[in-house]
Amino acid sequence: MTPGARLSAAIAVLDRVLAGEPAEKALTNWGRASRYAGSGDRAAVRDLVFDALRRRGSAAALGGGLTGRGLVLGLMRAAGQETLFSGEGHAPEVPGPEEAGREPSPGERLDLPGWLVPELRESLGAELEAVAEALRIRAPVFLRANLGKTDAPGAIAALAAEGIVARPHPLAATALEVVENARRVQASEAFRSGLVELQDAASQAVVEALPLMDGMKVLDHCAGGGGKTLAMAARARLKLHAHDANPRRMADLPERAKRAGVKVALTDRPEEEAPYDLVLVDAPCSGSGSWRRDPEGKWRLTPEGLAATEATQAAILDRVAPMVLAGGRLAYATCSLLERENGGQVRAVLSRTLGWRLEHELRLTPLQGGDGFYLALLQRI
Repeated sequence: MTPGARLSAAIAVLDRVLAGEPAEKALTNWGRASRYAGSGDRAAVRDLVFDALRRRGSAAALGGGLTGRGLVLGLMRAAGQETLFSGEGHAPEVPGPEEAGREPSPGERLDLPGWLVPELRESLGAELEAVAEALRIRAPVFLRANLGKTDAPGAIAALAAEGIVARPHPLAATALEVVENARRVQASEAFRSGLVELQDAASQAVVEALPLMDGMKVLDHCAGGGGKTLAMAARARLKLHAHDANPRRMADLPERAKRAGVKVALTDRPEEEAPYDLVLVDAPCSGSGSWRRDPEGKWRLTPEGLAATEATQAAILDRVAPMVLAGGRLAYATCSLLERENGGQVRAVLSRTLGWRLEHELRLTPLQGGDGFYLALLQRI
């Protein structure tokens, strides 16, 4: 495919996304219908689609409208590549006078939901503009060196033997940033043999901050795919249990645990295994700290949806608190930048639940390199 043809494909996919179809589904459907597109073409179209979604506000202003064509035209104008809209072959048609576009307003340049900007400014203060800019850029690819099988230098050497270049990242001792040939990772022997796992560096920093010791009984209450479950298992010999409100999210966890060389017990009824020395709640949240990975998320979020998520967070905290033994700890984490989902929830649970104290808080934003994350460590007195 020519560069112009890739733009036309991205426009078609984005029109479907703007009509309500999830981006991954729209890309998959386009790929199945476009057998002529090679792997490089598919990767290029995917990158265009997600770049347009990350920069939806500013791109729509520059491109003259919130359409697939407007978003891609805005991206190209920002990059100085408007001439790719040539109308030649399969390239998009030359822009008309009605597509002149305009300079984005200060709010549009943030590429954030306008209704949420005041609260993000309150939560982030002077860092808001820098964080917003970081969220407009594609996230790095991070790996976790599996300490159960190797260390960071060993993982780097194993990856290098397969042509994949990675370097240590300061957020966590196990964190590696892939700087060359990231697309080869999942087909690599280092990945298949469990030496490394895909995991954001900030997520690894959260696990690194947990007070884990051999013999502890631990529950990962909102386990999802099990990234933090496996990261905890690599740090100490634990009696590890994993739970998720949607058990299908954990479908791959047994196979991943086998590959990593650890044991994890999946449970639908975590109360029956209580008490635990530590309960980790990686709570459902706005996902605002990871919007560069899921740019659709920031445009789907509504005030009503955020309020419902906060109610879910509070209910989970109230559910798990009694599962922690005396002297044990509850670790509350989100990938959110919003204080109402973070410290606000912790202050609320401390005010309504006796016998707890706040030991430690950790706040990370994309300015440290990884996703935005929050962690509060509470101890049951």
